[in-house]
Amino acid sequence: MPAQNLANNIAVHLGQTLGEDVAFNHWQPVSGGCIHQSWSASSQSGQRYFIKTNSAANFHMFQTEALGLDELRKRLVKDNPIQIPNVIDVAADEEHAWLVLEFIPFATGTHQSEADLGRGLALLHQQTSTTFGLEHNNFIGASPQTNTQETSWLTFFRQHRLQGQFDLAKTNGFYQDLQDEAEELLENLPNLLADHYPIPSLLHGDLWSGNKACSTKGQPILFDPAIYYGDRECDLAMTELFGGFSNTFYAAYAQTYPIDKGYKQRKDLYHLYHILNHANLFGGHYIQQSQQIMRTLNQRCHA
Repeated sequence: MPAQNLANNIAVHLGQTLGEDVAFNHWQPVSGGCIHQSWSASSQSGQRYFIKTNSAANFHMFQTEALGLDELRKRLVKDNPIQIPNVIDVAADEEHAWLVLEFIPFATGTHQSEADLGRGLALLHQQTSTTFGLEHNNFIGASPQTNTQETSWLTFFRQHRLQGQFDLAKTNGFYQDLQDEAEELLENLPNLLADHYPIPSLLHGDLWSGNKACSTKGQPILFDPAIYYGDRECDLAMTELFGGFSNTFYAAYAQTYPIDKGYKQRKDLYHLYHILNHANLFGGHYIQQSQQIMRTLNQRCHA
């Protein structure tokens, strides 16, 4: 369990939020997170919670995660089968920060849950805005994600996705390895996005297989978002980047919200944002992978 003083502070603040006394009698670590510590905590009243903890310096990460979950849940239409965890509490003391969510038991996904996830994501993507971006910035993994609102997708993706990652690469000391390809890519971006004018759709933003699950009731679940309003193809590209999504998922998505035939040409460009982010977070082969993707995209413009 977390340190006793932290557990006590979480219980006290949660009790204030709920308007009732809360006392935990069991804590169990939950695997899966590489940024925060995660716990399943049970109270003496029998209520179970999913709790993330970190240092107080990371409080803003929990705040923006809570805002993202709330926005996703708010924008679910009545017949959307996806479940988004309820945010119960988010707070910090002098040393620690924490996020308390409802606990949803997981089960192995089924053919039906994959179909429901595809249909549900398509319905979520039909929730739109007049601008790309978001009213607040957030995080993609542990990296800051700037969501300054723009009316042009080209401008938004260039300035607040690619350029943002290139700026982080400068801070992390490896931009010189990317510079030639990066500068050429930014020049080529109008060609790579030529005649593509997407509607600003509500995106999960970090949709890899580790951020989805199936409940014991057979309902698909999404969590750990990095939301913004953008090209829905960005979410689809992320699902393909590391795998873990079935043909059933893609078929159900396309049946609900047909995919533009130009998506396959843009998919690598949208992969690049996440590979650059991994390069900034983890270094190593992700730097070389970023170089290769940019090289391929630039060569495509000269073909």
